[in-house]
Amino acid sequence: MPKIKTHKGAKSRFSVTGGGKIMRTKCGKSHLRRKKPARTKRLYGKMLTVSSADQKRIKRLLPYE
Repeated sequence: MPKIKTHKGAKSRFSVTGGGKIMRTKCGKSHLRRKKPARTKRLYGKMLTVSSADQKRIKRLLPYE
């Protein structure tokens, strides 16, 4: 069997915890952040779990994570 290639875009966007949960960041985190309220900026720091509808699709893109 040939090796399965990891999708590099998915690798940079998602991380897998030790328990196997797939975590993601919120959108709008990188730029145009100065004008946003402090509460919103605080919430950008937290990672969220990926919805159950998308988990199977993302696990296929990250075979060795």
